[in-house]
Amino acid sequence: MTDRDLERGRPHLAVIGAGPAGLAAALAAAARGVRVTLLDSAAEAGGQFYRQPATGLRARRPQALQHAWRTWERLRNGLACHVQAGRVRHSTDHHVWLVERRTDGGFTVHALLGPEQQDPAEVRVDAVLLATGGYEKVLPFPGWTLPGVVTAGGAQAMLKGSLALSGRTAVVAGTGPLLLPVATGLAAAGAEVAALVESADPKALARRTRALAAQPGKVAEGAEYAARLLRHRIRLLARHTVVEAHGTGRLEAVTVAALDADGRVRPGTGRRIPCETLAVGHGMLPHTDLAETLGCRLDGLAVHVDEEQRTDVPGVWAAGEATGIGGAALSLAEGHIAGRSAAARLRGARPDPREWAAAARSRTRLRAFFAALDPVYAPPAHWPEQITDDTVVCRCEEVTGGAIRAAVAELGAGDARTVKLLTRAGMGWCQGRMCGPAVAGLAGCELTPARRPFARPVPLGVLARARESTDGDAEVP
Repeated sequence: MTDRDLERGRPHLAVIGAGPAGLAAALAAAARGVRVTLLDSAAEAGGQFYRQPATGLRARRPQALQHAWRTWERLRNGLACHVQAGRVRHSTDHHVWLVERRTDGGFTVHALLGPEQQDPAEVRVDAVLLATGGYEKVLPFPGWTLPGVVTAGGAQAMLKGSLALSGRTAVVAGTGPLLLPVATGLAAAGAEVAALVESADPKALARRTRALAAQPGKVAEGAEYAARLLRHRIRLLARHTVVEAHGTGRLEAVTVAALDADGRVRPGTGRRIPCETLAVGHGMLPHTDLAETLGCRLDGLAVHVDEEQRTDVPGVWAAGEATGIGGAALSLAEGHIAGRSAAARLRGARPDPREWAAAARSRTRLRAFFAALDPVYAPPAHWPEQITDDTVVCRCEEVTGGAIRAAVAELGAGDARTVKLLTRAGMGWCQGRMCGPAVAGLAGCELTPARRPFARPVPLGVLARARESTDGDAEVP
């Protein structure tokens, strides 16, 4: 009997996503006798939070770009040990486009391989743990399509993964805690950060004293970032927003303006700031595509889970930003609980919540903390008013704000789906992930999950081969 035959006798769990939640889940499950396949679209584990410079760059101090480096080292070393022992198979460059429920109760994970995403791969498992993370909310404004305008997370990814700056002078704008590490990280790497433009009101934070007091570590982290802003002489413009980006061929400057108490731009407050880069972000949204295709229940925009991080679909767990945006520490706690629960239930045992009591307490505290902060970092209430009629909203299909407003006012569109049918906004390559919030804002409707059959575009040849494999019940790795 070969080692592979022995491995096939053990329960098999697929963990999709190798960020904080996925790593914590994979390590917890593997340590408890479950065979784990960890699938991730990146070439290295870590996700956005622990993104590492490419090996060929030979970065001398990669820890300088990281927060919680010691936690990352424990995760990285733990993964390496499990991979070496054969308990975890780490499949990099695997872009999962569908998780299919089989009639025998198991699941088939379908992925595309490598940067070209042309070659198919399938993994058959007994259970699935979704740690698919989140993606940035993008709100358009005039000039946002100029080269040099990037998302806040995109600027951070370039710096962490490529040690690159998209410009020597930068403005960081939008709202949310992510802006702090982006601004200070760019400054530490040598960029001149002319301003940190935050639409939130600092007074609103002061009114959350109970939530802040419950998380002294987060308060200390915020104080550390404030000290870095002072050290790098980064000007903070609170209750301000970007009105327009300017440039011929690429970004040259941005105009920012103050907001009134209702979230509208105050006339006469605009100021022009020269810059080569604008890193802008307005928070995060959960990645729920795979969960939706499996039929998992959603709570608003996030995957619904119970105290064990189980979804309402048997055999499917979820952890991290997919279940609600809350940062790396919350993702680690949820991933640990999910991995332990999945391991126990796959072995036919009832999990004992006392085994993860510390993680559960951390999860409760952090969920309460971020629930208190979410309203503070909401985008300005009247941000759609800043989108002019000639501003491109859907970049894939080149649909303007005026076309969307006409669909609503003249053709009676009252929801994002009808706008999509009338204007093609959201029909392009990204399938509305970029323009979805803007379309909903202009249409005056609530942002709702858009059910898609696949999590990413798939070549027709891959679909045909997948059908043949299913029909023939072919053996897959």
